[in-house]
Amino acid sequence: MAENIKLEGVTPDKIAVDEEAQIVMAPGTLGEFGVLSGHTPFLTSLKIGSLKYVDSSGAERFVFVGGGFAEALPDKVTVLAESAERRKDIDAERAKAARERAEKRLQDAADDLDILRAELALAKAMHRLRLCGAIQ
Repeated sequence: MAENIKLEGVTPDKIAVDEEAQIVMAPGTLGEFGVLSGHTPFLTSLKIGSLKYVDSSGAERFVFVGGGFAEALPDKVTVLAESAERRKDIDAERAKAARERAEKRLQDAADDLDILRAELALAKAMHRLRLCGAIQ
């Protein structure tokens, strides 16, 4: 059996995950990637999506990431995320309210910057809702 790899996921506010994992899969901006122990080192940017990993006991775990960067080393994956929440910690009601605010801002958008910010907020809210099972 392959060795585990250390997974550290941090945001400016907190440590979102700090565990040993069998495999880590993340939403890179150029596509999803997976990392096992012994992986070739690389650095990549992340898009909004789900960080998925299999913990040392074999259970699948999910963490919402709102963009950022990931560094893969042979024995460690470090994720520096703008925002991150474990699936079990996502507040579905808060995400629904964020989706409604973003949809309203899109309707009322005055300029391109407002539209871009609203689209980003909507994408984050929708992904959180999908990840916690509130929508499909």
